[in-house]
Amino acid sequence: MQANFSNVISFENVSIYQEDNSLILADIDFQMEAGAFIYLLGKTGSGKSTFIRTLIADLPIASGNAVVAGFKLPVHKNEIPLLRRKIGVVFQDFQLLSDRSVFDNLAFVLKATGWKDNSLIRNRISEVLMQVGIEFTSGKLPHQISGGEQQRVSIARAILNDPALIIADEPTGNLDPETGQGIMELFKRINQNGTAILLATHNPSWPEKYPAPALICRDGRLKLMQAPA
Repeated sequence: MQANFSNVISFENVSIYQEDNSLILADIDFQMEAGAFIYLLGKTGSGKSTFIRTLIADLPIASGNAVVAGFKLPVHKNEIPLLRRKIGVVFQDFQLLSDRSVFDNLAFVLKATGWKDNSLIRNRISEVLMQVGIEFTSGKLPHQISGGEQQRVSIARAILNDPALIIADEPTGNLDPETGQGIMELFKRINQNGTAILLATHNPSWPEKYPAPALICRDGRLKLMQAPA
């Protein structure tokens, strides 16, 4: 059910179980304001991916109260596409359709989320490619562009529908440090335009170069730590 909440994420006393009914994260109390930038940190297996799956309604909450992008969890299966239009997701491995051009990758998402006017689709794709700095890639296949450019395409895909929240899961994990820094600077610019960003990373240099609060996954709990002054 869609609700009217100011936070893009609000969890109160939430517990999350895996499909095998094993408890992964317990007693989560966490609010993320609209327009915030927060890191999601923790060792492999600490629950970061499970938390992300919960945010996009891929895994139901077991108990507590949760609201993401204005939708109360768990959502009815018919509402999952509506929720996901409010959330842009960026993956470590890009997840682009290899047999389609950059333009067609983006057009596929727009059409799948209800866009019908071809001229509006073309204009929107042009806008987002310019926003991420790779308008020259429109007619190319993913294998014809660099890894950094592919990640910029995936970021363009994430912002197509002006989401309230972007979830980035290790977005620089497959990139060299210089290219990764360019991706981080792009995320900061998008955030400055008002989009909330939750960014999961194992790279300790990003919180040092781009300070922001961090949500720490440890020992089955989530704890929010403020950025150092």
